[in-house]
Amino acid sequence: MGKLRFAYAVWPIGRLLALLTAGALLASCAAVGARKAVPLALEDNAQVSGMQAETIRFWGDELPPNTAQFRAKRAAQLTRSRSDLRGGGRRPVMNSLALSGGGPLGAYGAGVLAGWTAAGTRPKFDIVTGVSAGALTAPFAFLGPKYDPALKHVFTESHTNDIAVLTPVRGLLGGSAMSSNAPLAKIIARYVTPSFLAEVAAEHRKGRRLLIGTTNLDAGRPVIWDMGEIASSGRPGSVELFREVLLASAAIPAAFPPSFIKVTADGYSYEEMHVDGGTTRSVFLAPTQLTLSGTDAALGVRPVRRFYIIMNGWVTPQHDVVKPRTMAIAGRAVSTLLKNQGVGDLYRLYEFCKRNGIDYNLAYIPGDIQDTSTAPFDPVFMTELYKAGYEMARRGYPWQKQPPEL
Repeated sequence: MGKLRFAYAVWPIGRLLALLTAGALLASCAAVGARKAVPLALEDNAQVSGMQAETIRFWGDELPPNTAQFRAKRAAQLTRSRSDLRGGGRRPVMNSLALSGGGPLGAYGAGVLAGWTAAGTRPKFDIVTGVSAGALTAPFAFLGPKYDPALKHVFTESHTNDIAVLTPVRGLLGGSAMSSNAPLAKIIARYVTPSFLAEVAAEHRKGRRLLIGTTNLDAGRPVIWDMGEIASSGRPGSVELFREVLLASAAIPAAFPPSFIKVTADGYSYEEMHVDGGTTRSVFLAPTQLTLSGTDAALGVRPVRRFYIIMNGWVTPQHDVVKPRTMAIAGRAVSTLLKNQGVGDLYRLYEFCKRNGIDYNLAYIPGDIQDTSTAPFDPVFMTELYKAGYEMARRGYPWQKQPPEL
């Protein structure tokens, strides 16, 4: 059967669809958990409980209302921390990195980062964004090469049971997913500690930004979380929220349970349901309405901007003979749909870069690498992917300057 590999890449899609079909037959007798969702009229006003005074997130499909304040704060931080932004000399360079979803295919991106380090050309990124598997990679990429060994360990030595535990009966009888992501939560907690947040906060105060994408499923909209703001808030529960956002970004709908974020709006308490960021954006940098002329004005200088995208998946057609059976057909169709949605996001970002004068650089899994995995998380195949990404980057990665087929 086909595997759901692109934005949601972890479970064999045919098996998942079969379970969901059986679940539909039992839905009428299943108990549905009560939840107080945010009313439509209050969606824009909801603030994370305990973080009401912090600006830690915004919608990913529109400019935040306080964009000017964001720009001014970051410009002040950058000017203090970077002497090359204070005028004189050559134009300063600012580098951004976006990491896509891809589940086990995130091993490729981890390899690219390590090979880039080995080549001695990996920049220090001013902005790092991540979705799903990319969200799990992004904090390590943000903090630099010293975390390359941790990424290698996670993406070459993890087995399926290190990530999830199947709970199909609970999922069918009124639960929120066909598996538990408790093992993944333990991995996140192992690395995301108070000292880890202190490192993120220190870099945030220099004007660097770590952004993670989730999907507010009730709203059907992308949400961008400023993880540096969470880390530097000093609020009780900031470590737990940081972990929860990472877990939510990788919460493949129906396969993994969603994260329920407690919020307040208009004096009342509610719960938002957040799932995999790839549901709405496979990869992102900022709301596409953003123009950087205002940022340049706040900085008082026009930097050279370079944007690097690591797409943890294939962007070219992959031949796979499909069995003439319902689940195999559905699985192949959904995986093809998700791949093409991801390619569409690459075009969206290309237009953004052209409009803002940003140098566009794209990496993705070469078409001649075949999926030989025998399990959702197969360490043998993930190691092969890691090595492929590592060697390509170590030799000098052949970054593509435009989306495929352009």
